[in-house]
Amino acid sequence: MRILILNGPNLNMLGVREPEIYGHETYDDLCSMLQKEADALGVSLEFYQSNHEGALVDAIQRAYGVMDGIVINPGAYTHTSVALLDAVKAVGIPTVEVHISDPDTREPFRAVSYIRSACVETIKGRGMRGYADALRFLCGK
Repeated sequence: MRILILNGPNLNMLGVREPEIYGHETYDDLCSMLQKEADALGVSLEFYQSNHEGALVDAIQRAYGVMDGIVINPGAYTHTSVALLDAVKAVGIPTVEVHISDPDTREPFRAVSYIRSACVETIKGRGMRGYADALRFLCGK
């Protein structure tokens, strides 16, 4: 099984950006933790992070016919991007939406998720462990 781990804007700033919300672990820490989880599950991961909406759409489209699942944290594009929604719908790959914090408990605009309707599951408010939960969900564990 091959899974794409897709991270949107500002997730490369983990450990620096609002550590009271997102914690002190870095993006590299996240990737390392997920690789260990993937090794234990016997799955292959590909990591991609971009601050650019079109690059994220391109990554989703490249996954077509190649990846068996997608774990996506769209960052701020969660609340604005019909393009990401359409890309996930177009490729038909089981996709799990992940958020480190629980956006529903923050500013009101963060409660809106455009991509959620195209996802098979949403995991929020579990910190970086939410990504591991998403991996296990896609693997049926």
